[in-house]
Amino acid sequence: MTEPGPDTGPQRPQKKQLPPLLKLALEIGPLAVFFFANAQGGIFVATAAFMVAMSISIAVTFALVRHVPTLPLATGVFVLVFGGLTLWLNDDTFIKLKPTIVNALFAAILAGGMLAGRPLLRSLLDSMMQLDTAGWRILTWRWAAFFLFLAVANEVVWRNFDTDTWVDFKVFGIMPLTIIFSLAQVPLIQRHSTAPAEG
Repeated sequence: MTEPGPDTGPQRPQKKQLPPLLKLALEIGPLAVFFFANAQGGIFVATAAFMVAMSISIAVTFALVRHVPTLPLATGVFVLVFGGLTLWLNDDTFIKLKPTIVNALFAAILAGGMLAGRPLLRSLLDSMMQLDTAGWRILTWRWAAFFLFLAVANEVVWRNFDTDTWVDFKVFGIMPLTIIFSLAQVPLIQRHSTAPAEG
């Protein structure tokens, strides 16, 4: 009878996952709506359209897999809150601040978890990958640093450039940077993976 390794525990049931292309479409779709609505009607029309598109994306995700991942759900809640403030107070500062606050909060939560000895990223991604303790620790610190970088970058852009430039950065800057950063973590994930080899 084989003893479980020190970095492995009882296997939890795998949650149903969206097909990668559909997942990407549901993430990019609201941003595309935001971009085109801003080009046609300005930031307030774009904010309202973004809120609707984000709500639809979350609803479709839940309808297909019966759960919504934590990060998209939290982002959606912030979009509704800060978008609502933007429209209610007729002040686009709130929607521009949203990426700063969301990313800074994610960075603080991940870093705080690590300082408390709990790699919280593991609870978010454990259904998608299995890593050893060192792998989760390194990956969590990297994502915390990346979220902090995004928060600072958003502050620099919205405070120093016009609204259209900020919208371009939000749509064509943040998402590509996130994809590139995610792909850059593949070697680390492969080195520290504890998933059994197929075949």
